[in-house]
Amino acid sequence: MHGEPLEHADFSNFPYANPAAPKGGRARFGKQGSYDNLNPFIVKGVSGDGVREYVYETLMARAYDEPFTLYGLIAETIETPPDRSWVEFTLNPAAKFSDGTPITVDDVIFSHAVLRDHGRPNHRSYYKKVVKVEKTGERSVRFTFDDSGDREMPLIMGLMPILPSHALTPESFEQTTLDPPLGSGPYTVDAVDPGKSLTFKRDPNYWGRDLPVNRGRYNFDEIRVDYFRDASSMFEAFKSGLVDLRDELSPNLWAQGYDFPALRQGKVVTEALPIETPAGMSALVFNTRRPIFSDPRVRQALIRMFDYTWIDRTLYHDLFAYSQSYFARSELSSHGRPADETERALLAPFPDAVKPEIMDGTFSFAASEGAGQNREGRIAALKLLSEAGYVLRNGTLVNAETGEPFTFEILARTRSQERLLLTYADALKRIGIEVRIRQVDSAQYERRKQTFEFDMIPNYWGASLSPGNEQSFRWGSKAAKTEGSFNLAGVENEAVDAMIAAMLEAKTREDFVSAVRALDRVLLSGDYVVPLFYLPDQWVARWTKLRRPDETPLYGYQIDTWWYDQDQDSRRETRKP
Repeated sequence: MHGEPLEHADFSNFPYANPAAPKGGRARFGKQGSYDNLNPFIVKGVSGDGVREYVYETLMARAYDEPFTLYGLIAETIETPPDRSWVEFTLNPAAKFSDGTPITVDDVIFSHAVLRDHGRPNHRSYYKKVVKVEKTGERSVRFTFDDSGDREMPLIMGLMPILPSHALTPESFEQTTLDPPLGSGPYTVDAVDPGKSLTFKRDPNYWGRDLPVNRGRYNFDEIRVDYFRDASSMFEAFKSGLVDLRDELSPNLWAQGYDFPALRQGKVVTEALPIETPAGMSALVFNTRRPIFSDPRVRQALIRMFDYTWIDRTLYHDLFAYSQSYFARSELSSHGRPADETERALLAPFPDAVKPEIMDGTFSFAASEGAGQNREGRIAALKLLSEAGYVLRNGTLVNAETGEPFTFEILARTRSQERLLLTYADALKRIGIEVRIRQVDSAQYERRKQTFEFDMIPNYWGASLSPGNEQSFRWGSKAAKTEGSFNLAGVENEAVDAMIAAMLEAKTREDFVSAVRALDRVLLSGDYVVPLFYLPDQWVARWTKLRRPDETPLYGYQIDTWWYDQDQDSRRETRKP
C-alpha cells in the first residue's frame, strides 16, 4: 500500500511459515453458535466458519508480516500506474478450481459483477468504484477505477474472491445453501452436519501448493470445526481433547481456568504470543438512530457511568487494558499525541468535529478510585443528563417534559457478555436508568445486528496496520443507511467521511498515519461507543500435537502455518490408561 514490498520477486516462502512443515493429521477447532449456510458472500443466513478462508481464493495473497502488502496467487503478475487509476492482473495458467476447471478471465469478470450486484454490502460498495472492466488478453483483465482517488483499490481488487462462473448464476449465488461449495482453495468441504460441525479435507491436487505464498501453509489433512451452544461447553471440550486449539479471550479463564490434568501433564501448553497490530475497538455501541441516543450528552453520560477501573479489577483480574483509541496498541492511535500539522490541516474545514482535549492529546477516559462507587462519574453523568432534559423523580430518571422513563435494551450473545452487561446495568440503575439485558441465540443476534434492530449492542471492530475501505463500511454516512453494514452506531459525520477519503488518497506512510489519527480523533469526539478492553498479547492454548513456527508475524499467529506432530500425538496415545 505504501513503500516497497519486503520480499523480492524470487522469494521462496514467507518468513513466518516453515517450508519443511510436514503434511498430515487432523486439527479440530471450536466455534460458539451455529451455522445454516455455506455461502459466505451474502447477508442471508449464518455462514459456516472457515469456508471463506479454506475453500475460496483471491487474486493475491496477503503477507502478515507487513502492514499491507500482497503477492501473486491466482494472479501471476500485477500492473498498476503511479496514480493507481487502474490495475491489470495476468492469471497464473496453472490456476484451477477443485473440479479441475481452469480459472479464466471470464471467472474474474463474473466474480466482480456478481459480488458488486448481489454480494454483501461491503463488496457492493468497494466494487462499484470500478467503472470499466476489460479483457486485455487470453489471461489478463484490467479494472479501471472512478475518480475518487482511492489508492487502495488495486489491493482491494487483489483481495477479490474468485468464483466459478461455470457452477454459479447470479440467481443461485444469492441463495443460502448447505451444498459443498466449489472454489480453488487448498481445502474442499468434506462433511456438513448443519449447525453442529463442518469438516474440510485438504485437496491433494490443489494447484497452488508450491507457490511461494503457500509453502509451509495448509498442512493439516483435515480440519473439523465443531459448534457449541455456550462458552463453558466449548472450554470443557478443549480440556478433554475434543478441541485442539483455543484463542483465550477471557481473563478469568486465563488467570484461573488453566489448571487441569492435561496441562499439568504437559499435553496442553498456554502461550502469550506477541501481536503488533492495532487492538481494534471492542465496545458497547449506541444505536444513534434511536431517539434516546441521538443527544451526544446522553452518550457522554453513559460513557462516564462505565467504571472500567473497578470492572477490570473485579471481573478480569487487572489483565485487560482499557481502549483509549480505535487503533490502540499502534502508531495509528491518537491517544497521548497532539495533532500534527497534517492532521490540523485535514480537520480545519470541520472546526467543531474534534474536542480540544482530544486534539491536543491530553484526553483520556476517566479512571475511578476503583472501589465500585464511581462517585465522580455519577456526578458528571447526572449533570450531562440534566442538560439533555432528564430529571430524577422518585429514583427514576425521566424526560422532564414527557415524564417518560429513561430505559433501553442491550443485546447479548454469550454469558460472559451478560455478566459484564449486568454489572454495567447495575451501575446505571443507581442514577435511575433501567436497562434490560436480553440474551439471544447467534442467528437472531446476527439478524438484529444486520438490520440495526437494537438499542445497544456489544461489538468488536478489528484493525490492521493499514486500515482502508472497510472504514467507510464501518463509519461512512452511506453505510449508516445500508443494512448489513458495520456502521452499527449510525455515524453520519462529514468529518468522518473526509478523514476516510484522506486516508484512502494518502501517497506516503506519513500522510496515511496522520489521516488515520485524524479519523480516530473525530470518532472519539463523537462518543459513538462505550469503549471496553483489549488484550495486551494474543493468548493461546493448544494441545501439543499442534506445532507452530518459531516466528510470529505482526498480525499474530496464523493457524494455516501450523502442523500436526505425529510423535507428540503418538506419545499422548501411549499414555492413555
